[in-house]
Amino acid sequence: MSTGVPGFFAGTEMPTAGWWEALWPDPAGVLAAVGLKAGMEVIDLCSGDGWFTLQIARIARRVTAIDIDRKLLDLAHHRLAEAAVTNCRFAHGNAYDITTLMGERIDFVFMANAFHGVPDRPRLARAVHDALKPGGRLAIVNWHRRAREETPILGEARGPKTELRLSPEETVGAVEQGGLKLVEVVEILPYHYGAVFERAPRDRR
Repeated sequence: MSTGVPGFFAGTEMPTAGWWEALWPDPAGVLAAVGLKAGMEVIDLCSGDGWFTLQIARIARRVTAIDIDRKLLDLAHHRLAEAAVTNCRFAHGNAYDITTLMGERIDFVFMANAFHGVPDRPRLARAVHDALKPGGRLAIVNWHRRAREETPILGEARGPKTELRLSPEETVGAVEQGGLKLVEVVEILPYHYGAVFERAPRDRR
């Protein structure tokens, strides 16, 4: 399925209603596993309809949701407004333009279910590097490189096509070309892993 939005990353469309919640009933637990902490300035990159944005806002000092699909940003805005959350900004644009969209360096970038569709992954990693403060971190949550038929949710095969999925090693290799260094890889059940990277604390370029 294609969104028809120019620049939209392949295989990163939002799921149909119901199975996001079935896959990750505890989004706050996912965020804790990849190191999100209270008081951080955060970007939810390729934020979609705001499923994680809402939980980030409940933990972080402030979150900026960035997505290239304006309709998804509108859904995210509605989700957070319904929850009476006010510490969130919404930025419409391409993920590669993260530094321009922000205008200031931040503590943490979170990206779930989207990195597999990025055409130029080292380029995106470099852009995130430049958006982070020294010591800032990037957390990428990816599907494991398993056949799509092996990742059912609510009785149906779900997630991106098998050929789009990345192993942890492939993700690490792409991101480290952008100047970030791996901190850890954590398991996120049932079908994902989280790869956490850091901009060097002494990197003040």
